[in-house]
Amino acid sequence: MIAELGHFALILAFGVALIQAIVPMIGAWQGWRGWMAVGEPAATAQFLLIAASFGALTYAFVTSDFSLQLVFANSHTDKPMLYKVAGVWGNHEGSMLLWVLILSGFGAAAAWFGGALPPSLRARVLAVQASIGAAFLGFILFTSNPFVRLVQPPFNGKDLNPLLQDPGLAFHPPFLYLGYVGLSMAFSFAVAALIEGRVDAAWARWVRPWTLAAWIFLTIGIGLGSWWAYYELGWGGFWFWDPVENASFMPWLLAAALLHSAIVVEKREALKSWTILLAILAFGFSLIGTFIVRSGVITSVHSFASDPERGVYILVLLAVFVGGALTLYAARAGAMQAKGVFGMVSRESALVVNNILLAVAALVVFVGTIWPLVAEMAWGRKLSVGAPFFEKAFTPFMLLLVIVLPIGALMPWKRAGLARAVQPLIPAMVLALSVAALTWAIGTNRSAIALVGAGLGSWLIFGALTELWVRSGRKAARITRLPRADWGKALAHGGLGVTFIGIALLTAWDSEDIRVAKIGEPFTVAGYEITLDGVEEVQGPNYTSTVGTMSVRENGKLTAVMHPEKRVYPVQAMPTTEAAIDQRFTGDVYLVIGDPQLGGGFAVRTYIKPFADWIWTGLALMALGGMLSLSDRRYRVAAGARKRAPLAATPAE
Repeated sequence: MIAELGHFALILAFGVALIQAIVPMIGAWQGWRGWMAVGEPAATAQFLLIAASFGALTYAFVTSDFSLQLVFANSHTDKPMLYKVAGVWGNHEGSMLLWVLILSGFGAAAAWFGGALPPSLRARVLAVQASIGAAFLGFILFTSNPFVRLVQPPFNGKDLNPLLQDPGLAFHPPFLYLGYVGLSMAFSFAVAALIEGRVDAAWARWVRPWTLAAWIFLTIGIGLGSWWAYYELGWGGFWFWDPVENASFMPWLLAAALLHSAIVVEKREALKSWTILLAILAFGFSLIGTFIVRSGVITSVHSFASDPERGVYILVLLAVFVGGALTLYAARAGAMQAKGVFGMVSRESALVVNNILLAVAALVVFVGTIWPLVAEMAWGRKLSVGAPFFEKAFTPFMLLLVIVLPIGALMPWKRAGLARAVQPLIPAMVLALSVAALTWAIGTNRSAIALVGAGLGSWLIFGALTELWVRSGRKAARITRLPRADWGKALAHGGLGVTFIGIALLTAWDSEDIRVAKIGEPFTVAGYEITLDGVEEVQGPNYTSTVGTMSVRENGKLTAVMHPEKRVYPVQAMPTTEAAIDQRFTGDVYLVIGDPQLGGGFAVRTYIKPFADWIWTGLALMALGGMLSLSDRRYRVAAGARKRAPLAATPAE
């Protein structure tokens, strides 16, 4: 009965979304205030109905209602409660329901907190947001209904994919969806502005908080996914350049570009057309990611579905929304003339360079991701584009971006002198070069990657600190009184520097050893003495596990006792690797135990991962910096926006 109520709530939400998409838009066109006001209660009602539907599906998973086909395919009575709940979105149908729940949540938030918006703009934003919601609700109801019943309910389910039964991956999809779907607000604001034919500083102030929130969620989601890949898959890597990883990375790059571009619109009323285009493309790439994950056209270990019919539906949605927005953009872009004029050397120019580098980097990732599909369609050839292409094609643009960021942040608006802007950064440059030289001296293999990465990462960190010092008037007492947005920007740029250092040193200095380890016989890897002390079989709640006990010594001193596991989930007959990681400030010792060998002993893989945790520390600092900026009153929705006279309203007949 509860499942049927959830299905019915979803149908009602679809109807409400259609009303919200049509009535406020007509009201804004005609100037009918009553019709425009329909958008706010409709947005709230749509969110509550979808939340009720999502709650019904969650209840079915928690209570193991195997009469639902989705629960049968993705759950099991012995599964821990956390993964029963995570099973709700650990599949195509449930994840799409979460997608529309978040979409309606953002729309409802715009209705609740958008009181300072002009009524016509708010009505159009809510209508565009609802049109996206109606399209995806239709997609769920007609192709991906999560409430399908089985004629003969089984006694137990097939269990969730064991790789998804992990805390990191339980929270990774919701954060990614908050980021993906959050960019729909920037898209809705962009389309609403195109319809109105007006983009100004106030519009930029309204759109920036939504974009910043989406960027923060994407940063957290990408970080959780990278962290999960590092410790769960057993290969010691943090990024594979998998198509689905790229699908989250491209919107992140474009959202970062949009944030910086919106600053220019707000401060100087320039780059209006470019900012609108970025808002359209950022959400467009989110839809492309949805297509990649669910169509099956590109092979990925992360894919939710391989149904071409579903892929065609999403492709049609992509064409309608992004194609329609780009058509509207082409018709209206000429009217969005820039008012601000700036010199070749200025903060505006630095932000333009920033935008170009981020956009081109996203294009490189897109080409590498989609090229195998193009090659197969055009020439019938199966190609694989792997990490070497991305590392060589993508890295140069990020290096240039890192060089430009600290300089551009200290440039004044409109016109600047390059020498004057660089002068305060000379101490930061000296410190960065010193760190690079120290890295070169320490590195056993004299790797240029470590030298360049540590130097540029330090340049970002010291550059961010220099910016705080300059903005405080070079007075220590005033630093703590700087706006939170300034601290947030410095923290985000510094976090990027920390991540840069972590990636560079891990790439340059990591060590790997694969061998058959026998119990009681020590072996040495990169100065660490490691001994397999014993192996035992352990029964888990829904798996059996082979657990090794391994001691790690450094300079003869015991530093860690570690327990790598190899689990087997009987329901799906699938093994997983549970690496044991001794985390340290300067690097990780990473151990993986494999199968027993015929001659005795066990297969053991050992990785020494220098500065691995710096990667996720930097990502956490970036997200924290974004949150700090978002908490600044000047960057909340419509904060500081100039008041507008109420629109003349015509009573609706």
